[in-house]
Amino acid sequence: MKQKHIIDTYKSLTALVILALMAAYRQWANPTAWVYLALHGTYGLIWLVKSRVFPDKRWEQTVTLPYAIGLSATLTLYWLAPWLITSRGIQAPMWYTAACVSVYTFGIFLHYTADMQKHVALALRPGQLIDDGLWARVRNPNYLGELLIYLGYGALAMHWLPIAVLLGIIAGVWVPNMIAKDRSLARYPEFDSYRQRSRWLVPFVL
Repeated sequence: MKQKHIIDTYKSLTALVILALMAAYRQWANPTAWVYLALHGTYGLIWLVKSRVFPDKRWEQTVTLPYAIGLSATLTLYWLAPWLITSRGIQAPMWYTAACVSVYTFGIFLHYTADMQKHVALALRPGQLIDDGLWARVRNPNYLGELLIYLGYGALAMHWLPIAVLLGIIAGVWVPNMIAKDRSLARYPEFDSYRQRSRWLVPFVL
């Protein structure tokens, strides 16, 4: 089984899971639940389009059964936010909901635009370091976008648990991946200069 098959399956199920939670907890009149469904459900559908049109080669790797189980468990944690919203009947203030949607929207832009730029650059300039566009000041703009996406989701739940899960995934998965990526990019002669003028994840900060 390839890694992409597990990820794509979870992305495709997200909207159905949220609808099932809304039904189970009778949250059809909860505007926050509907907003969450619109955001996370749409994200899952966009991901499936991305996976087909400009897929990431990392997800093409075949994985072992223990890895598949661990990945599935990790992806399931992303459904904590809708469970908290529906089970607790959370109805966020409108200004707060608008702020979460804005964070999510900016994250969607960064995540998919950065991935598209990488896809096109690798196709047109194979073997060259990508250090322009969205990648000019941040070495992982796609991760930054994903951070903002899940920050918007987690904040909508108005609970600390989704944020804690996100921080745990960043520390346990994203950081090792970014370290490994920097080590791989070090083979380019211009990488030292690029590393000095860019940040790991957040422009001008980290």
